[in-house]
Amino acid sequence: MKAAEKPLALIVDDSIDNIHMLKDLLESEGFRVALALDGVQALTISQTMTPDIILLDAIMPQMDGFETCRQLKQNPALENIPVIFMTGLSDTEHVVMGLQAGGVDYVTKPINNDEMVARMRVHLSNARLTQSARTALDSAGQFLLAVDKSGHLLWATPQVHQLLQNITSREEQQALTHHLQDWLQHKPEAGRKLPLNFLAQPLVVEFLAQVDDKELLLRLSQAPRASAATEKLREVFAVTGREADVLLWIAQGKTNREIGQILDMSPRTVNKHLEQIFRKLGVENRTAAAAVALKSLTANQ
Repeated sequence: MKAAEKPLALIVDDSIDNIHMLKDLLESEGFRVALALDGVQALTISQTMTPDIILLDAIMPQMDGFETCRQLKQNPALENIPVIFMTGLSDTEHVVMGLQAGGVDYVTKPINNDEMVARMRVHLSNARLTQSARTALDSAGQFLLAVDKSGHLLWATPQVHQLLQNITSREEQQALTHHLQDWLQHKPEAGRKLPLNFLAQPLVVEFLAQVDDKELLLRLSQAPRASAATEKLREVFAVTGREADVLLWIAQGKTNREIGQILDMSPRTVNKHLEQIFRKLGVENRTAAAAVALKSLTANQ
């Protein structure tokens, strides 16, 4: 096997003895090896090279392995790199802490060499399969992304990143996450869509499937052009695109529940939009809002 084809393992451990033992073991198994004696060194190394897998000591002075893993995972290049925790602690609390920090597995010390290598090869294989699938999606020009249940982005194809490139403000980023979280809490069925009309460039997200307990697969697309009626309401009353959608259906006599079903939002969210609509139109109730909207829509007919 050529050196360039060998997987690169980053070992992070404050014990020199463990470092040497693992280095000898992995090199004998065909790995290239990079070494770090603490979390800070690991973060520095990760800025100049991307390992294929990381072995991380859980208990280290100053920055422990859990915090090191969290900071490593903030680097997009390491987002999908498997991290295996090495610890003398096998109680449930520390295992959970490792998984929550971004680890995929853990081994207890003293380390069983055969078990360690076997686990590494399984996680490397899984990571490569995942990367191959995402590369295929990228090449096919798919507008796909995955988020967690809180609406935070886990990964996305380049096409999605291009659509999201205009979302640069912290407020819009937080609003996007909040809208996704609220929508996903209602467990949408496959094929259901959520318009994101509050963005400068309106988009639509479609729910495809829940991959596992952590990952939900979505499709992103540009929003269709607003109807003439919606666009007119938006311009006349200086409301957002989403508020114009709600106002149009209010003018057609729909209830909050019906509007929520049409626009794929909760009745509570509809009511929040109504509060803003009343304020912007200078009215006190939905009947008055409907009358003002209808007058505007029929003014030139």
